[in-house]
Amino acid sequence: MLIDSHAHLDFYEEPAPVLTAAREAGVSGILAIGIGDGPATMHRALELARMHSTAELRLWATAGIHPQEAHQADAAALARLRELAADPLCLAVGEIGLDYYHLDNPEIAVQQAAFRAQMRIAVEAGKPITLHCRTSELATPQAKARYGAADAADDLLTMLEQEWAPAGLPGILHCFSGTVAQARRALAIGFSLSFAGNLTYPRSVGIREAAAMAPADRILVETDAPFLAPVPLRGQQNQPANVVHTAAFLAELRGVSAEELAGQTTRNFRALFPLSR
Repeated sequence: MLIDSHAHLDFYEEPAPVLTAAREAGVSGILAIGIGDGPATMHRALELARMHSTAELRLWATAGIHPQEAHQADAAALARLRELAADPLCLAVGEIGLDYYHLDNPEIAVQQAAFRAQMRIAVEAGKPITLHCRTSELATPQAKARYGAADAADDLLTMLEQEWAPAGLPGILHCFSGTVAQARRALAIGFSLSFAGNLTYPRSVGIREAAAMAPADRILVETDAPFLAPVPLRGQQNQPANVVHTAAFLAELRGVSAEELAGQTTRNFRALFPLSR
């Protein structure tokens, strides 16, 4: 049985068929990511988790303000996040982080301030964080011109090393898409690496190297549904059932059976989130 460690269930108009398909595919748990369309709707993942969780398919949630919405991280939004983070069904704060990928994303200082404030809320709640970080080297030319030499991954890792690591709490680099060197920096401060459908894409050489290198007890699998459908479904709308394809690819990459990979990643999820047990 597999756990999808990152899916946007509230992005589906009707989640019930998606959940049925996941259960039939052998998925036993899903972490529903609570960013909504912005802070005003970051509670929706928790509502879905309460409504649809069953003994056969457990659902949990997160809550957080995505870096693209960092300009909305005002006092009221942060207060609401603090309330959501206190809920036992909310396993983590996220997805949060930095993103210098699009021209219309908030200024770097605004993103970093929102990220810092949310890390503090997670520390107060004693909860892990799940991180979004899109590599800057793939940014649009216009965004590169706007953000200059700044690199989101390096900035994020530096902030984690300086401001998160002292708390001694874990976290996840969701949809890991960085380099082996960046993976090692994250692993050194206690983070786990979660691999999504882009691991299966032919050009994802660096991601595969990181996936092969990572310790067995620090890997997770996810879909990031409805985005990033894995091969052989690339181009279609993704869904949690498709985590089986990414898991099978990761198992072959690491030279283990699909069953062993499923068991290991499920144990890793349970260890990272004791409240999910």
